[in-house]
Amino acid sequence: MTTAALEPRAGRRCHNPLNSLHAAHYFSPDLGRELAAIGVSHPRAVNFAVRAAALGPVGAGAVTAAFYNYKHDLVAEHVPAVWRTASPEAVLAARARAVDATLRRLLGDEVLRSDAMAEAARLALRAAEGCSRAARPLYSAHADLPVPREPHLAFWHAATLLREHRGDGHLAALMSAELDGLEALVTHTATGRGMTPSWVFTTRGWSRQEWNAAVGRLRGRELLDGDGELTERGAALRDAIEAETDRLDRAPYEHLGAEGVGRLTELAVGFARTAVAAGAYPADLIGKR
Repeated sequence: MTTAALEPRAGRRCHNPLNSLHAAHYFSPDLGRELAAIGVSHPRAVNFAVRAAALGPVGAGAVTAAFYNYKHDLVAEHVPAVWRTASPEAVLAARARAVDATLRRLLGDEVLRSDAMAEAARLALRAAEGCSRAARPLYSAHADLPVPREPHLAFWHAATLLREHRGDGHLAALMSAELDGLEALVTHTATGRGMTPSWVFTTRGWSRQEWNAAVGRLRGRELLDGDGELTERGAALRDAIEAETDRLDRAPYEHLGAEGVGRLTELAVGFARTAVAAGAYPADLIGKR
């Protein structure tokens, strides 16, 4: 019996809804409530704490390096101070409670108890077995965490592993393309698939002046035109970055196999659409303006 070959973009198509489901908790009121209960109330401190907690009580430098597109000054306002308020272990426990509440609210208990959710968890965990630790700090740190027993939390855990694995590889592709963190954000926004500038300023710590300076540098490289749109060269660079990210991230999806990837994608898309319909994300999150 022959095994179907994995299509070049199959991993990306599978990753996209998995990433969407992972990211929903960052915009959830449940996360703010759970972190506030352990003393962490500033939205930026919450964000840094929950994503970095798997690394342990690291300093601002490690977080800036691992996150890539946040201004270091913003990170340093909250890290490592946040660990004096709540330990990484306490943050991880609060995050798990928030994810549970968020998925129950967005998807409903029936979906969480369904055979489809249990199947998605098995498939996603199987794919994650193909991930590699080398040069992937956020993936590797999360891979050290135990797999939750409840299927919906196991699915979310596996989605997080796959998300951080691809993300760590994506940073290598951005560095190879000689895009710094802010330039990466500017070019992603220019594709129409990234965060709006207002969200970048609010969550990443950059100013309008710094954004405009990055636009100027990118125009100097002929990656943006006078209107701030991607040039042909800029669009080609973004396509090349995604293709390189696909290449660096192919192992987990090859490990799962084409049939499994297709089924996991189908299940994840269904869950993600339900989450979006339930209002998982801010309406003004994505766009060029």
